[in-house]
Amino acid sequence: MDKVVVLGAGTMGRGIAQVSALAGYPTVLTDISSEVLQSGVDGIQDFLAKGIARGKTTEAQRDQCMANLRWTTDLVEAATGAELVIEAVPEVMSLKKQIFSQLDELTPATAILATNTSSLSVDEIAEASGRADRVIGAHFFNPVPINKLLEIVRGEATSAETLSRLQEFGERIGKTSIVVKNSPGFASSRLGIVMALEAMRMVEQGVASAADIDTAMELGYRLPMGPLRLTDLVGLDVRLAIAESIHGATGSPVFEAPQLLRELVAAGRLGRKSGAGFYDYEA
Repeated sequence: MDKVVVLGAGTMGRGIAQVSALAGYPTVLTDISSEVLQSGVDGIQDFLAKGIARGKTTEAQRDQCMANLRWTTDLVEAATGAELVIEAVPEVMSLKKQIFSQLDELTPATAILATNTSSLSVDEIAEASGRADRVIGAHFFNPVPINKLLEIVRGEATSAETLSRLQEFGERIGKTSIVVKNSPGFASSRLGIVMALEAMRMVEQGVASAADIDTAMELGYRLPMGPLRLTDLVGLDVRLAIAESIHGATGSPVFEAPQLLRELVAAGRLGRKSGAGFYDYEA
């Protein structure tokens, strides 16, 4: 691919842009906010610098990544000539549909339009695009440069060619891809959110502390990170959006968000990004 565009320079978008550029793809990172965009670029540079300090990244890799990366707030400029666009904006269906409608007008007819949604319907997003055969889910996991999984979500109309090209992209950027059909929460979010929500209910009911619940799952079940530590990393607001989306689609009570989660989000305790969630973090 001659040009990859990542739309949204938040935590996920910047990570996707980083691995794309590092793999040798000419990559454009775009966001409507110049502040968010600059923060995203700064975040990539900081991640690479820390990688060099730890011996995980070479200076040559850093230079290659930054040479392949451009950034702009101009969506028209970013979309022109794009072969793959990966949308990584907030989990709001109306926003995603608006963006995919715009992308249909701005990108070449052959471009693949991928969404990084973790729970919303790929088919509904595709309806707004005018090219449902070229729309696909590309669900990355945080932190993108480290986590090896790419969950590819094939919509009802997604073509075999679109699937194949995204699988090739995933392999080149060093990801292990799984393919799932479009369904509420797909595979990863549907399973992951159940554990996270139940852990929250246990804290709410006084069964155990957040730290002890996480330790139980990390040591007893050998998870690399407990469900509440992971929630802080993902973002409590993101977890809430996922829970509401899957609960709305399935009606199952296991996906109903606990009051504790709603209260923490309302209080601005969104996890690591806000400095506090189920745990407190140093500034």
